[in-house]
Amino acid sequence: MHIVFAASECVPFAKTGGLADVVGSLPPALAQLGHKLTVYLPLYKQVKLPPTARTVIPSLTIPFDDKYRFCSVVDGGAHNGVQFYFIDYPPYFDRDSLYGTSLGDYRDNGERFALYSRAVIEASKILGVPDIFHCHDWQTALIPILLHEVYDDDPAFHRVPSVFTIHNMGYQGLFPADILPLIMLPWDLFTIGKMEFYGKVNFLKGALVISDFVTTVSKKYSQEIQTADFGFGLEGVLKARSATVAGILNGVDYNEWSPEKDTHIARNYSPDDLDGKFACKKDLLTLYGIKEANPKVPVIGIVGRFVAQKGFDLIAQAADRLAREELVITVLGTGDRDYEDLFRRLMKQYPQKIAVKIAYDDAIAHKIEAGADMFLMPSRYEPCGMNQIYSLKYGTVPIVRATGGLDDTIEQWDPVTKRGTGFKFQEYAGEALLASVRLALQTFKDPANWQTLMRNGMKKDFSWMASAKEYVRVYERVRQIRAAAA
Repeated sequence: MHIVFAASECVPFAKTGGLADVVGSLPPALAQLGHKLTVYLPLYKQVKLPPTARTVIPSLTIPFDDKYRFCSVVDGGAHNGVQFYFIDYPPYFDRDSLYGTSLGDYRDNGERFALYSRAVIEASKILGVPDIFHCHDWQTALIPILLHEVYDDDPAFHRVPSVFTIHNMGYQGLFPADILPLIMLPWDLFTIGKMEFYGKVNFLKGALVISDFVTTVSKKYSQEIQTADFGFGLEGVLKARSATVAGILNGVDYNEWSPEKDTHIARNYSPDDLDGKFACKKDLLTLYGIKEANPKVPVIGIVGRFVAQKGFDLIAQAADRLAREELVITVLGTGDRDYEDLFRRLMKQYPQKIAVKIAYDDAIAHKIEAGADMFLMPSRYEPCGMNQIYSLKYGTVPIVRATGGLDDTIEQWDPVTKRGTGFKFQEYAGEALLASVRLALQTFKDPANWQTLMRNGMKKDFSWMASAKEYVRVYERVRQIRAAAA
């Protein structure tokens, strides 16, 4: 099969979150299975093109209600068996950030990604019509809508289905109703059964209604988003088509995230030789300036965006009590100003207990995964989560809230059977978080049990190949459905 991926970000070209990791890793795994893969991305200011990059389509005409826009397509070359193309339109993409500034989202995001979506379809006419369009998050939601509403009579696309993947239901692409005529979509899409959402146009809703199949990034999350607690108002849409909604767990690139290969850490180690982890712990404490800490004291790592979704409100509730425990907490991330200020206060108040870097640095993230004894992820909701999976491989025991992919990937430790890979709590409350951390700290005091727990996690395999095979089954299913309907 020829599969076209459409996404707004992808490593190593542009990244703000886990979406980029998925789009960077899943296509090569599919290519290894013998499929042809093409990825289309916007040509952002941040993208570093290879020296061999060249313009392959000098002009694509994209209709808007006020005037035409003319974009081009740049060949970014093939990497790991995957062909990359970039949609080049500097007025929309030559900006300092991908989606917005500290003041909020760019006001023309709807127009930006409408142009991108139509350009992907038009470019594929010239560069190769796929067997499947696989679209990711609201920025590409117009592709299945356009295929159904605008291109359905086009012989090139009449039988080409779309698969749409939700990476986070919290981001939906909401715009004023008058965007529809501006981006040349018919007003009959502005109904409760299609794109209308409380008086606005909802890009994500349109894709959930119209695409041939919907996936999300863990089995538990696919169930959660069909409930009022996690559906962000679209749970009814998903429940109505539950037969064509599936959760496929994200994989991990173990070439990048493995203590046996990691070039960022002080010393490599493995399940059979854990000595290197102690060296990584000392290196992490030195990096964070914790000079007086006993290296035998447990270290908890935290890496992530400082937002309520990630459970930082729970950390705020429990922080002062956590600081009274025998532990060290190392934190890396940026986000909401209130949480950044919280961590600055805690670092001043407990300088030998809580150490924070308000930044995002990939090398430091690796050092935390290798050097910490535990990793804390108390998310309110978590579609998949990657850091808990990285932590397992590094023998860094996860402490998580049992939601979404966190629940799917972490098994509660049982000291009787010696089975399990981490610690989970159910209730979204600071007290529940604190109780789970204290249970982990108590378990840490038994070195034999702790090493068993570490090795249980390190032996888990969440590589991309298993996920890729599940996606292939989805692709084959939607092709059969579309062929039967034709």
